[in-house]
Amino acid sequence: MLYRKLGKTNELVSILGFGCMRLPILSGDPTKIDEKLAIELIHHAIDEGVNYIDTAYPYHGTGMASAGQSEPFVAKALKNGYREKVKLATKLPSWLIKTRDDMDKYLNQQLERLETDSIDFYLVHAINKELWSSLKEAGFAEFLDQAIKDGRIKYAGFSFHDKLDLFKEVVDYYDWSFCQIQYNYLDEKFQAGTEGLEYAAQKGLGIVIMEPLRGGKLAGNLPEDVQNVFDQSDVKRTPAVWALRWVWNHPQVAVVLSGMNAMDQVTENLNSANDGEPNSLTESDGGIINQVTAVFKEKIKVDCTACGYCMPCPEGVNIPTCFSMYNNYHMFGKEEAYHIWLAPQQKASNCVECGLCETHCPQGISIREELKNVNATFAS
Repeated sequence: MLYRKLGKTNELVSILGFGCMRLPILSGDPTKIDEKLAIELIHHAIDEGVNYIDTAYPYHGTGMASAGQSEPFVAKALKNGYREKVKLATKLPSWLIKTRDDMDKYLNQQLERLETDSIDFYLVHAINKELWSSLKEAGFAEFLDQAIKDGRIKYAGFSFHDKLDLFKEVVDYYDWSFCQIQYNYLDEKFQAGTEGLEYAAQKGLGIVIMEPLRGGKLAGNLPEDVQNVFDQSDVKRTPAVWALRWVWNHPQVAVVLSGMNAMDQVTENLNSANDGEPNSLTESDGGIINQVTAVFKEKIKVDCTACGYCMPCPEGVNIPTCFSMYNNYHMFGKEEAYHIWLAPQQKASNCVECGLCETHCPQGISIREELKNVNATFAS
């Protein structure tokens, strides 16, 4: 296993981290973790050198408002000496925070659920524009300072889901030790992106990467024309290994999280991590990734940058998300999230064609016409 320093913490962390959001489950129920198999996977990863374990308050639950089963499961998995072998990361449920006291309440609950006296890496979870204002007003900075001072947490960080300008504002607002961002070869300009990664690294923050495989979409069953590009390479790697190696190639990255739920995934990722040195991909390797990215991007139907100028829609349609899921459908061949995550009023079918959105779109997109296409695609 290779290790890197996590920014100014100077903590050595394994370049492969175990994400506990997509553990194996029983009977298709996300609240019922297959504990026997999951513990086997985590123990094997730790025995082979993984020392960064990531969980969060809602993982393996029924929704964002309730406590999930991941944290108490992780407590079980880290018994018998395994807790001492790892750095444990979990996250403050930002969307549930209304007051300063709420922060202490949830952190103290998490310490009990994880059966630990201290959390090594504690993140303010899923910061976006709406949550950012309420978190500042509730006094998150003073909370983190106090939690570090009294030893309940060792290092403070944040995970991020919004645009680059807000990311830079968040980085500059508090003396963070690390941050967690989505990053993969298709998302160099998504949310924080490459510019945000480099900005945070220059400020001394350690960088943890989530979604290196885009929720598994880059791991396998790729479109035939995409797979053909990989097959042309003299170096034979699985799509998952190509994607992981691309992220590890960036020297600013310390940890790449992977939500592994089968032993073959753990084994493959462990093997690939042995070769994940920074700047280790060749010029030829980079050319293959560039070709794959180009093929994917040719499949994009709506050239939406998710700038948000079209929002809010008077009828409640989430225009950027509709277009993102529509593009994903054409890039990967399926998109189950449309009917799972979007409320009825947020779907393209709720558009009344008022045209207000088009007057604000800097890309000149025919939004009304494209929303009809989105609706036609997902109506069935």
